[in-house]
Amino acid sequence: MLKIAVAGARGRMGSRIAALSGEYENVVLAGALEQKGHPDTGKDISALLGLSGPSVQISDDINTVLAGADVLIDFTYPASTLSNLRACIENGKGMVIGTTGFSGEELEEISRLFSAPKVPCVKAANMSMGINLLLKIVRDMARALDDEYDVEIIEAHHRHKKDAPSGTALMLARSAAEGLGRDLDKTAVYARKGMIGERSKGEIGIQTIRAGDIVGEHTVMFGGLGERIEVTHKASSRDTFARGALRAAIWLQGKKPGLYDMQDVLGLK
Repeated sequence: MLKIAVAGARGRMGSRIAALSGEYENVVLAGALEQKGHPDTGKDISALLGLSGPSVQISDDINTVLAGADVLIDFTYPASTLSNLRACIENGKGMVIGTTGFSGEELEEISRLFSAPKVPCVKAANMSMGINLLLKIVRDMARALDDEYDVEIIEAHHRHKKDAPSGTALMLARSAAEGLGRDLDKTAVYARKGMIGERSKGEIGIQTIRAGDIVGEHTVMFGGLGERIEVTHKASSRDTFARGALRAAIWLQGKKPGLYDMQDVLGLK
């Protein structure tokens, strides 16, 4: 039986992961973590979510939460996730990271923490099967179409999302850049305004929309002369990401220490 703990257990993603964990017969919810001062600290998350499983008290102490768990699933925010990752390493626990918005320095720290890995961890900006299939498709399309087609990525999310562009948009942009043999850090264009001149051939445009309750929409456009090719993924529910995270946690069982992604989980590499 895989015992999972959920960070940000009362948040939008955390609550869905906790609720859906009951659908998996070999998974049990064993821990629920929230930030200090959260009003639900000390309450039973199973009762709050109407789950039939065992009582699980919400705690603000990471070590207490990890004591009874095998894997921590974290969709919180960068500073919190990094702190939780260090705790997982210290406690010898696996981790699934769905948090986005990491700075360059934070990503470097994650790389340092896994330079001599002690625990297995799946880190992915998007846990859905559809998006991870799309990453491969975009890379192959970019390689085939080459420089004759302009690449633009448009992403849309709900008004509460804090980071922009989305981690998924950046993943898609990097897939296109890999297919084209370009360095995304040198060719990405994130906004256009005013007299910007003609579009350069090497640009990869990434545009952001924030509105209402959009769960997540991503379109990759390849624009050529006389035709345009678009591939789009639309998420209608956060459950697709929650189920992907649970699938990643199950996959981690028995894996060697190291940093993995959803391409590994889905066997797409």
